[in-house]
Amino acid sequence: MARSVTTQRKAINTSIAWSIGLLIFFPIMWTILTSFKTEAQAIANPPLFLNFDWTLENYSIVQERSDYMKFLWNSVIIAGGSTILGILIAVPAAWSMAFVPSRATKDILLWMLSTKMLPAVGVLYPIYLLFVELGLLDSRAGLVIVMMLINLPIIVWMLYTYFKEIPGEILEAARMDGAALREEILYVLIPMAVPGIASTVLLNFILAWNEAFWTLNLTAVNAAPLTGFIASYSSPEGLFYAKLSAASTMAIAPILILGWFSQKQLVRGLTFGAVK
Repeated sequence: MARSVTTQRKAINTSIAWSIGLLIFFPIMWTILTSFKTEAQAIANPPLFLNFDWTLENYSIVQERSDYMKFLWNSVIIAGGSTILGILIAVPAAWSMAFVPSRATKDILLWMLSTKMLPAVGVLYPIYLLFVELGLLDSRAGLVIVMMLINLPIIVWMLYTYFKEIPGEILEAARMDGAALREEILYVLIPMAVPGIASTVLLNFILAWNEAFWTLNLTAVNAAPLTGFIASYSSPEGLFYAKLSAASTMAIAPILILGWFSQKQLVRGLTFGAVK
């Protein structure tokens, strides 16, 4: 009887998990399908699911109209640069909070996390003026700094959580053996926290890659990433749904592939320390 109830619970949980997964994936699948339709088929009512004439015309037009590789390269530099810079700052900060805490450590962590609750539009105007004065407007360097700053609280929080799972006695033993602070972090702490650091890097890269608000407001032509590439297909003349879907598919394809091949590392990192 107990085994039967357990089996039923597993079946119900599996059904719920699949339903949620399909619900989340449906918009992506619909975007990909729409990218292979003509503009007339894309706005057909009732919507066409699979019974339409598949075409690659939208992808050809998108590639002819826009320099896709330029937008892709900008996205790689901005997401990669902000991730590297964020990790370089967050590792020593998280180490300090995890192994040399003060009475204000928890307050600082909560304050850092509270900055993520601030509406981005509330600080757009001062940051825009600051970028104009510093000559960082429409530059990849400026976006790297902005992306690093907006994601830094999450990076520090994640690394702090992972570092807290590492026994402090191990680092203390390294110090007793004569390890300097730099050697303690580089050769003891980081190797032990590789799964957590890897998942933090992946998550931060994805967040920076998908960021649209700041990239659309602080760039125009030179430093626009793939979010700007997508937005270029929304014009005063109207929305070109098929071409917009093709541009969106081309923009999300690299990050989907990255996520697919790194999912094991991501899950391993997110569950780091969960099982003793």
